[in-house]
Amino acid sequence: MQKYNDTTYAILGILTTECRSGYEIKQFIDNSLNHFWKISYGQVYPTLKKLEQEELATIQAASREGKPDRKEYFLTEKGKAVLKDWLEQPLKQLPVERNEVLLKLFFGRHQTTEQTLHLLEDYKQKLEKLYQTYEGIEEGIEEGIASHNHNQSDAKYWLFTLDYGKKVTEAAIAWCDATIKEI
Repeated sequence: MQKYNDTTYAILGILTTECRSGYEIKQFIDNSLNHFWKISYGQVYPTLKKLEQEELATIQAASREGKPDRKEYFLTEKGKAVLKDWLEQPLKQLPVERNEVLLKLFFGRHQTTEQTLHLLEDYKQKLEKLYQTYEGIEEGIEEGIASHNHNQSDAKYWLFTLDYGKKVTEAAIAWCDATIKEI
């Protein structure tokens, strides 16, 4: 079976939700995946075109009153099979983190203690804000479940990935506190 890039697999996965148009797909990415997987508009539309060319998705025109028709994408059986095959493959490697704070701290002896402390305090504030964002997303998912706007089976897995982000962020905040104390 042909191998595709991760953006292709991500969009195949998104097409299992209620998202059908390029705009809806990008909104979904920005509101959920963007915290751990970045995909730009410049990637979405070429990928959707490729999905159709590869017969992994079909396009249907959707009429909207007072607006131009829009393209809606639907997974084909082949698309579902490609997604399922990818999901069943083992990880190729552990994710590699690129963290500017760690890079700057690594060379920290070349700056003042005050600058290093400011860097860590600023990082901690950003992490705390990110954590609050995660809590808001969690609240939105739970409200979506309660109001039946989200498929409960999908939402369960969305909450797993969100929990990972929250725990990693909590650990990074604790690391900031410990490192600040040491400095």
